[in-house]
Amino acid sequence: MFPLLSPVSPASKWLGFVTAIWVQAICGNNYTFANYSDALKSLMALTQLQLNNLSVAKDVGKAFGLLSGLASDRWSTSTILIIGSVEGLIGYGVQWLVVSQRISPLPYWQMCIFLCFGGNSTTWMNTAVLVTCMRNFPKNRGPVSGILKGYVGLSTAIFTDVSTALFSSDPSTLLLTLAVVPAVVCLTAVIFLRETTSFPTSPTDEKRQTQYFNVFNAIAILVALYLLVFDVTGSHSRLLSLGFAAGLLVLLALPLGVPLYSLLSKPRPSSDVERQIQKPLLEEPKEAEKEESGVEVELSQRRPLIGEEHSVVEMIGTLEFWVLFVSFLCGVGTGLCVMNNMGQMGAALGYSDVSIFVSFTSIWGFLGRIGSGLVSEYYIGKFGTPRPIWNAISQVIMAFGYIFMALALPGSLYVGSILVGICYGIRLTITVPVASELFGLKYYGLLYNILILNLPLGSFLFSGLLAGFLYDAQAQTTAGGGNTCIGPQCYMLVFVIMALVSIIGLGLDLLLAFRTRNLYSNICADKNSVTSSPPSPSPNAKA
Repeated sequence: MFPLLSPVSPASKWLGFVTAIWVQAICGNNYTFANYSDALKSLMALTQLQLNNLSVAKDVGKAFGLLSGLASDRWSTSTILIIGSVEGLIGYGVQWLVVSQRISPLPYWQMCIFLCFGGNSTTWMNTAVLVTCMRNFPKNRGPVSGILKGYVGLSTAIFTDVSTALFSSDPSTLLLTLAVVPAVVCLTAVIFLRETTSFPTSPTDEKRQTQYFNVFNAIAILVALYLLVFDVTGSHSRLLSLGFAAGLLVLLALPLGVPLYSLLSKPRPSSDVERQIQKPLLEEPKEAEKEESGVEVELSQRRPLIGEEHSVVEMIGTLEFWVLFVSFLCGVGTGLCVMNNMGQMGAALGYSDVSIFVSFTSIWGFLGRIGSGLVSEYYIGKFGTPRPIWNAISQVIMAFGYIFMALALPGSLYVGSILVGICYGIRLTITVPVASELFGLKYYGLLYNILILNLPLGSFLFSGLLAGFLYDAQAQTTAGGGNTCIGPQCYMLVFVIMALVSIIGLGLDLLLAFRTRNLYSNICADKNSVTSSPPSPSPNAKA
């Protein structure tokens, strides 16, 4: 009666992917801190170091993502989504009560706890979405990661622009939106997002999936351009702002066309399809079946190779994991520093409103995410290019971005926010499929959240310590008990140090690309063998 809800329906899988897109489109609430950080600093009379430590508390919430990783192997997708939505409602709801002055500012340590709640909420949402979709589309990990992470990148611009359009960038109303909207979207996803029954894929199925992912990419790019046009066209009338919000809702609903088309164009059952479904994913020769017990004993006595399924203990015992972990820290840690301090960076250079820089980082970050997912997948299939090479390229661009911001030339913050946004998006997108390709999907929820520990660690090192201490060393105390710093010297040394860290990350990414070149050559060969294999002959075909 309800074919879209059937777990064996291809349309059900695509509908689940659409709801996953919506969840990711609201998961960037954690990156909007710069939009209301000044309000918190003023209300609580904080120094920059204290404010930065609040942002660290927000990111420390991601350290507890290990809980969502463990839960992903035991609990359903819907349970994980519900937990994330409730946490976000509490975390951002309390911040809204404080900023809207409905309650008096809470003690500092209590505010840290509620920011941690808000930060942790997104780990449950991200884990539910990524684990489910990677398992539903194992042959298209690059596009899946690029699209989903791309919408995470856009979500900051979505929240910022909608707040600007409807609420004149009022920080308290933005926080109310951050609390309520993700809860509503997650409850919608609970109904549709689930792991679906997997069948062997034919070359025709692979081609159809590629076409559908191209449609999702095109819609996502359209959303990004729509947001960018709104940002660069300056102030808008009330009517135009309302029209922008309505148009954005329409664009976010457009992906629903894919599952509807998939349902309407469902191919007729044939003996050929039936044979493909009954055929196992991996066929072992009969000789291997006879020696099956001996093979199992041999496999149990050796450590898994890179590209095979790893447990957590086996993964952290590999050099590849630690190279990936530290290089990820170099990229996302420094990127988070820019995002968390964008409000004060803009103020130091004389900008009264930094919302455009927040949106730029989000939109260009989206382009980095979605572009790297597509490009890396293409070059793997075409040449067997190791996916980590794109992380290395991003480190070079990021280093140039930091140097440019350190020079504090006219327009440097525009250029810097664009470059850092692109590279931060590339790192988040590329690392997701790399982890699954190196260590497998069996324990992917937990493996992913171990890597995400870099977000709170990087936030603490680069935002809480580096930027906080160096800013306060240059700042002057204000009458209310806080402090402020004006001039390019406020962050110059911070940018120089982060540029050097990016160079270290470059070396690590090149090392990982070299060590995994054989794995990606095998993935390339596997992709090409699937694409070039002829369809199974129909039993009714004439000899």
